[in-house]
Amino acid sequence: MERTDPIPLIARALRRERDRTGLSLTELARRAGIAKSTLSQLEAGHGNPSVETLWSLAVALGVPFSKVVEPEGRPVRVVRAGTGPVVTSDQALFTGTMLAACPPGARRDIHLVTMEPGPDRRAEAHIPGTLEHNVVISGRLRCGPVGEEIELGTGDYACYPGDVPHSYRALEPGTATVMVMEYG
Repeated sequence: MERTDPIPLIARALRRERDRTGLSLTELARRAGIAKSTLSQLEAGHGNPSVETLWSLAVALGVPFSKVVEPEGRPVRVVRAGTGPVVTSDQALFTGTMLAACPPGARRDIHLVTMEPGPDRRAEAHIPGTLEHNVVISGRLRCGPVGEEIELGTGDYACYPGDVPHSYRALEPGTATVMVMEYG
């Protein structure tokens, strides 16, 4: 499977966050302890930053790490197994794939859900601001807002609004998912 190239995401995020803070290239580079030319290249969508470089930039910008690697929010987000923005480390054989960021003060419930093929499990809208996160750990699942359902396989991840009617359907015997209910 083809992985999502993180460089364009990182370039957009760095420009967005630097504009938000009003910092110049020179000042952000100084605060992060990196060369101005390196920052300029990253914002232009060139280079291959390490986890450590991105952490330094996030700290200098005063934002969580996820803000420099995750695209702007969308109502429905899918990360297929083996895809997603991957960053590596300069210090170890380590890669990180951002699935979803936890906003400050979020409340979450984590569930292990097992399902078998059959009729849809329909869910009414939860409290306003609720998001559902699903990582399929076995089988295949069809889930999401009614009319926008997504088919997921083992290892796939999806996030969608839980404050609208939504449904779940196992497409294979022994389907299981880790579901995180995030309440706004």
